[in-house]
Amino acid sequence: MSKFINIAIIAHVDHGKTTLVDALLKQTNTFRENEEVGTTIMDSNDQEKERGITIYAKNTAVNYKDYKINIVDTPGHADFGSEVERVLRMVDSVCLVVDAYEGPMPQTKFVLKKALELGLKPLVVINKIDKPTAQPDAVIDMLFDLFVQLGATDEQLDITDGRIVYTIARDGIAIKNLSDEKKDITPLFDTIVEKVGAAPNDIEKPLKMQIANLAYDNYVGRMGIGRVYEGQVKVGQTVTVIANDGTRRTGKISKVFTSLGLKKIEVDAGVAGDIITIAGIPDIYVGETVCADPEATAMPAITVDEPTLTMEFMVNDSPFAGKEGKFVTSRQIRDRLEKETEMNVGLKIDFEGSDGNSYKVSGRGELHLSVLVETMRREGFELQVGAPQVIFHMVDGKKQEPIETVVMWVPETASGTIFEMLGKRKGICKNMNTVNGVTNMEFEVPTRGLLGFRSRFVIETKGEGIIYSSFDHYEEYKGAIDKRDVGSMISGFPGTAMAFSLFNLQDRGPILIEPGTEVYEGMIIGEHLKGSDLVVNPTKNKQLTNMRASGTDEAIRLVPIRKMTLEDCLDYIGDDEYVEVTPSSLRLRKKWLTENERKKYGSAKNG
Repeated sequence: MSKFINIAIIAHVDHGKTTLVDALLKQTNTFRENEEVGTTIMDSNDQEKERGITIYAKNTAVNYKDYKINIVDTPGHADFGSEVERVLRMVDSVCLVVDAYEGPMPQTKFVLKKALELGLKPLVVINKIDKPTAQPDAVIDMLFDLFVQLGATDEQLDITDGRIVYTIARDGIAIKNLSDEKKDITPLFDTIVEKVGAAPNDIEKPLKMQIANLAYDNYVGRMGIGRVYEGQVKVGQTVTVIANDGTRRTGKISKVFTSLGLKKIEVDAGVAGDIITIAGIPDIYVGETVCADPEATAMPAITVDEPTLTMEFMVNDSPFAGKEGKFVTSRQIRDRLEKETEMNVGLKIDFEGSDGNSYKVSGRGELHLSVLVETMRREGFELQVGAPQVIFHMVDGKKQEPIETVVMWVPETASGTIFEMLGKRKGICKNMNTVNGVTNMEFEVPTRGLLGFRSRFVIETKGEGIIYSSFDHYEEYKGAIDKRDVGSMISGFPGTAMAFSLFNLQDRGPILIEPGTEVYEGMIIGEHLKGSDLVVNPTKNKQLTNMRASGTDEAIRLVPIRKMTLEDCLDYIGDDEYVEVTPSSLRLRKKWLTENERKKYGSAKNG
């Protein structure tokens, strides 16, 4: 009987979790010799590869000595915190990966807090020790302070008791002491075996397992992924499923899978201590307890933090509706959103309050919501979405709003401007220091203040700034905040945008469309720097005559446009604007397309 160790790898985004999993997989000969293996192997989703981040928690497993080590790779973004919260229930310990230069970051604090609350004793992995600026000793001091701040127990605090490993994950190297010889990743495996130890696996008791994640297969349907705490689960076994509301139903297991490397291996039975996937219960859900004894008590519920942002998903009703998408009706959009809630536990959708054409979708942040929109877009959906809105809470009759911790690195020359911008957005500076011309700033800012801030941040720091933020807590409402200080340039006519018109308009503000783009009345074609909305005609071409005079034919030189991503568009739009999303285009538009409608409904600010 194999012994099992279950461990999750947690960290701030970009500190090297997925690269570390690569090293663990490669050095245990999990792949055939002739098998082509890339990097960040666990990031299998298209968007994960493109964005270079982990979005979905995934589990793999390796054999080391006489242990089977189940490894769960988790996202580092707080927007996908619901993925982290669920999988931490399946594991015996966590590897906290921290950059040897940057030290603990907002998301490090977020994921570590979740692990400590569950009583886990983290192993600390100081990664990227080969950086010229690496300061591992200072980082360990910062981590110790963070553990204390998060209320760690004495046992959890004792990280110097052989629970620290130094790594260069990219090269597959781990060492216990900075003076050790750099050979391979074995010291990390040995630390995991020594400090975590085998999971309890009493297979004589009746079956008890809890579902922590979901998967879908076209042949077997919906599958539940979870850890078997006691007993074993066999193919063909009849089980009792205890729902999150306490109701009980029976089901029959049709298939059991276990992991090795990137493969799912079909087995006859899953045993206590292992993380397995079961099929056969079509309505299985996260947090439910699967057990053999109909009278068994349920496992403690898995709690997921509440969403902080909400966004309206609507049927596209622009003049170009239905031209580019495959799925365009409200029924198709509703079905797709219902399917998403089955897998995406951090998402909440209000179907009851819907008028049939629009749905309020709530998530953990702009990135969480934009990943869903981008996924739907790639599947062939056409829809329009409104500006993200903050979700307020009422506590003792007082309005409260979400506050985020923001950490930034900006060129020293831009620090004053950024400080002023965040001051206007009700931000409070918590920490600030400058080293080698780079200023590190830490702020607490209302989530509302960060909407629309990132695009201005990129411009003000000339693309050199780095910004991270994560939800921290709720505080009393901070008062009105202006989302942006620029207006929109709106097309007043349908047709094709002409280079001649755009050349004459670019003095008014940055243009967001290329010449030759088809436009309609009410479509946003650029920013108006004066702060008010401006109705323009981008379709006007130069009047051609056969009279020529020297010096009147000015060369048309257009400033290259800033290609806006979906996040940029969501960041930019105001409350009276929508993003029209189709498989091939992203368009910005006004809610009310004609100038008369905008005046009638009070949203026009024409200057």
